Amino acid sequence: MKKQAYNPFLPPDVCIPDGEPHIFGDRVYLYGSHDLEGGRTFCMGDYTVYSAPVDDLADWRCEGVIYRAQQDPDYNERPYMYAPDVVKGNDDRYYLYYCMSGDFGVGGYFGPISVAVCDEPAGKYEYLGFIRYPDGTPMKKYVCFDPCAFNDNGTILIYYGTQYQDEANDILAADEEKMQEVMKRYNKSRDEILATEDNVNGPAVVELEDDMLTVKGEPHHIIPYGVDFGGHEFFEASSMRKVGDKYYFVYSSQKNHELCYAVSDHPDRDFTFRGTIVSNGDVGVNGVTDDTRMNMTGTTHGSIIEINGQWYVFYHRLTHKSDYSRQACAEHIDILPDGTINQAEMTSCGLNGGPLNGKGSYPAVIACNITNGNMPHGSNKIYTENFPNVTNSGDERYIAEISNNTLIGYKYFDFSGGQGMSLTVRGCAGRYVVSTETDGSVIGEIVVPETASWQEITADLSIPDGVHPVFLRFKGEGLSELREIRFF
Repeated sequence: MKKQAYNPFLPPDVCIPDGEPHIFGDRVYLYGSHDLEGGRTFCMGDYTVYSAPVDDLADWRCEGVIYRAQQDPDYNERPYMYAPDVVKGNDDRYYLYYCMSGDFGVGGYFGPISVAVCDEPAGKYEYLGFIRYPDGTPMKKYVCFDPCAFNDNGTILIYYGTQYQDEANDILAADEEKMQEVMKRYNKSRDEILATEDNVNGPAVVELEDDMLTVKGEPHHIIPYGVDFGGHEFFEASSMRKVGDKYYFVYSSQKNHELCYAVSDHPDRDFTFRGTIVSNGDVGVNGVTDDTRMNMTGTTHGSIIEINGQWYVFYHRLTHKSDYSRQACAEHIDILPDGTINQAEMTSCGLNGGPLNGKGSYPAVIACNITNGNMPHGSNKIYTENFPNVTNSGDERYIAEISNNTLIGYKYFDFSGGQGMSLTVRGCAGRYVVSTETDGSVIGEIVVPETASWQEITADLSIPDGVHPVFLRFKGEGLSELREIRFF
């Protein structure tokens, strides 16, 4: 039987967030930053690439470390490499664009955009330099952050930037406290900020010469600062794709947990907001709101790609009750005839090409929804309060801090003649109510004893045939932990 693809689709100890997927040859490569499992800040690892055959998205292999933070001249000042991107240049070499940062993002907006080069998509990249003006000075217009590299039929474009709201130049000129905050955040003087065309905030683009370093003309905003996108304005994570003859600008919005998109006939202007592609809290799916988010939410970053005629969105989820251990996920999407994309829901079977088999064992941590009804939105920290979360102890990975009324969801399985289910649990006594909807459609319950060690508990359930999600709602006093689910 062919191996199945789960979310997250990389090995369970691997945290590659900020994913930019690209097809080179007959493989899809995932370029991203590199968190550590249980890390203390963002992007503590070196750039490590995974790839898969375009015709088997369950068969991801590690290509190894392609570039180390120590290779950048700014390593001693800012030792972490943030969200990168790779583009194939007109010389058939591969160019890696990235920015450096310090602990917790401090210094991540200081620039410049660094560049490394390699003859292979996942070989050993070598430092080349930084994006610069023709006189050799670093290009630092606007805010150099989250670069995206795009080869538009021979034209090399770099998209970048970040945006904080309510910081128009006239507001900053009249509010010294806010001005000082912006000056510190971006490491820019008052004169630099007020003299920046339109605003220092916002998504920008610059064209490069064929040397992949030197700018050709001045950078400019692709969306003017202050344009109203109905609460889904750009925040960070620029990514550009071309679909037919349209340009799709994918980005993380001000809500921070969703990837949105805007569309234009041009690569550098006139973008119109079109919608949300995915939220790592399923906010916007089936009536879910910010107040009823279905997971801990936090930063997101990713893009869309067509693989073997099917479109997907790549994004990341949060684990370990922090923003610092983010894992790569992907979902099937459709681009409709009118060019719109309906929001994808989070699933456990994103790259599988269909539902998972309704027989067999699965790691509990492939749950796509984990909520106690009051999940937080991450804010650049590690939380200490109790709430259900994916975590690890050594080589064991499980869902911890499951309290009364916690809901754990898996989407989707294809059941045929399913007679029962088992859970491998430890912790307090209680029961897991099993259903095929978030509420209702109860098909049974699994009563679990108090146990200090892992124990598999089995129950006959008569799972209905067909494609269904499975939801587990815990009832009990105290905390439970879940390592594995099994259908038989």
